[in-house]
Amino acid sequence: MAERKPKSRRVAIAGSGKPPFTQGKYAGPVSGDERITVTLRLRRKKALPAPAEGAFRRVDYDEFRAEHGADPADVDKVEAFAHEHALDVTRVSLAQRAVDLSGTAAAMQSAFGAKLERYTYQRRTFRVRSGQITIPAELAKVVEGVFGLDDRPRVQPHFRMVKDAGKRKPRAATTAYTPIEVAKLYNFPGHLDGKGQTIAILEFGGGYHPDELNKYFAKLHVKPPRIIAVSVGGAHNAPTGKADSADGEVLLDIEVCGAVAPGAQIVVYFAPNTDDGFINALYAAIHDNLRRPSIVSISWGSPEN
Repeated sequence: MAERKPKSRRVAIAGSGKPPFTQGKYAGPVSGDERITVTLRLRRKKALPAPAEGAFRRVDYDEFRAEHGADPADVDKVEAFAHEHALDVTRVSLAQRAVDLSGTAAAMQSAFGAKLERYTYQRRTFRVRSGQITIPAELAKVVEGVFGLDDRPRVQPHFRMVKDAGKRKPRAATTAYTPIEVAKLYNFPGHLDGKGQTIAILEFGGGYHPDELNKYFAKLHVKPPRIIAVSVGGAHNAPTGKADSADGEVLLDIEVCGAVAPGAQIVVYFAPNTDDGFINALYAAIHDNLRRPSIVSISWGSPEN
């Protein structure tokens, strides 16, 4: 008769607690058969040095991954944990310190001690997690976070549309400035155009049509920059065609960067508007050793804790 393996002691991941969701309407439990993909962020093999003035050292992508990426031995531990809980390993990135696991909601709740429910808010239904995430004690120093169990939106665009004030007197001047004019006011060097640089822009909804951007840059008499759309977590360049939607944020970001630095390559990383999507988009840009962004721009945001 086979002996039963004793259950491992479980511990909570620091900072993983989420309060009960009170903004929406309870829509019931999450179906146990629902498929979920999460990202586990692992510890660094070697901690980053504390930033100090004059102490920065330039390293290339391979060197950074080797020194400060995840340890393959830690990945082995996570893969063994996944096997024990009937979870599939769908992605491993040592540079991003990421291991993606996929499985049913029932398996995820068992693996991470999470409580998952559905809530409806602003006419949309989301999967919401409350409480803390727990893992076996032997993984406590290995896993720094688990992202993706909760899929409610986390950030929103912050552009504003100019509306008719009616009889009210405007509180601000109505003069408009192009990005080029604003750059001059801030004394941007006119002899530089960003050539040889790559700008990463993170977006969490909406999209753009190339012909619309070409028309905009033509009006400014600026050569359109090279623009590349990159999918993160299954999200895509998906314009709605409405200026007051997330499209407005996407277009504004590209137009400002492209007008001020038309010689730069612009890479737009589209990701789901979730905790997991935000973090994975940021890591995807930072560790993109193909396009090698030198600047990362994020204009979406949310209130601070």
